[in-house]
Amino acid sequence: MQIKRFPEDFQVEEDIMLPENQGAYAYYRVEKRGRPTLIVRDEMAAKLKVTPSALVFPALKDASAVTVQYASVRKHGPEEIRGSGFVAQRVQWGPRALRPRDLRGNRFTMTIRELSQPQATAMHTELRTLETQGLPNYFDDQRFGSYSNDGFIGKAILQRDAEQAVRFYLSETMLGDPQSIREFKALVKSHWGQWGYLLHLAPRPSNYRSVITYLKDHPHEYRKAVNLIQDRLLSIYLSAYQSWIWNNILAHYFDSHFPTSQWVDIIGTTFPLPQPGPALEKLQQMQIDLPRLTARYDEEVQKAADAIFEKEGLTLNDFKARILRRVYLSRGERPAWFTPADVTVGEPFADDTEYGDWAITVSFTLQSGYYAPLVLKAAAARIGAEFRAR
Repeated sequence: MQIKRFPEDFQVEEDIMLPENQGAYAYYRVEKRGRPTLIVRDEMAAKLKVTPSALVFPALKDASAVTVQYASVRKHGPEEIRGSGFVAQRVQWGPRALRPRDLRGNRFTMTIRELSQPQATAMHTELRTLETQGLPNYFDDQRFGSYSNDGFIGKAILQRDAEQAVRFYLSETMLGDPQSIREFKALVKSHWGQWGYLLHLAPRPSNYRSVITYLKDHPHEYRKAVNLIQDRLLSIYLSAYQSWIWNNILAHYFDSHFPTSQWVDIIGTTFPLPQPGPALEKLQQMQIDLPRLTARYDEEVQKAADAIFEKEGLTLNDFKARILRRVYLSRGERPAWFTPADVTVGEPFADDTEYGDWAITVSFTLQSGYYAPLVLKAAAARIGAEFRAR
């Protein structure tokens, strides 16, 4: 089964609570198609004549989709801004920049293709079952764009290995890198240390140039160099590794307590889909701390956490970004289990884009921070269908 053959196959709209009082901030409703949020932000900022950081999107959205999201800027901007693949409409004025906590959730509408007729019928049933029983609340692929074949840059940061972190940033291909960056990183890997040469070839504009410029004059001062990486990126890198460890703690807990015969794939690693049975209510109430220096776990989860920390060669004491000046690990806890809400499932239909295939359209609502493809991965596992996003 496939969920993103066309951008229209994956649609998402933010459910947001806009501040009601009048103020100097313009709030825009931004509809985009097939464009990354940050690229749209940069284009909007250029049209508004502000720096990209002045235009705030509370959340990032999938580039391979049609999305509706919101942005704020302290600017007397026009009622409409149009650009390549997006249109932004000013909807009101407010007293402050928008924040992630203003988001109440997201409404997803997806067309699932490449199904046989029996699979399409079974998908209808399984999505209804997931609405009732729920599934593990893993962080999904979208969280791990900074993963490379050598692991996570976030781990190198927590291990206080500044040189390795800089090597990851400049020369290791990450899942989310576009082709132009992949080509540049290959060049860095083959010419490591030739900073003058690499500076001449570095993308313009880019943060890579700032880091390489510093290394050209201070070739061994990696700790200062790693702090020249944009704070936003460093936060993403830390969150990705923190999320990966959280996933593995949850998976180890499930493996130790529940029978499993089905799994979901997340960036090439399988994670269990347990059959909770009588323990369903307990799982629905279970919260697990994000790994960080002050995290606390109950006895059974602590056993799972200790096993994962040992496997990674870390302890909980390592979960503090000591080599960074301004960036920290996220705090808080995350539910171990979730259920999609307001599920609607259409009737299976013959897909005229691919002879012999069937398709089905489904909509549901998730809280912010939960992953819609994960719901479909779980349904696919239950009906024995191979899942792919594109």
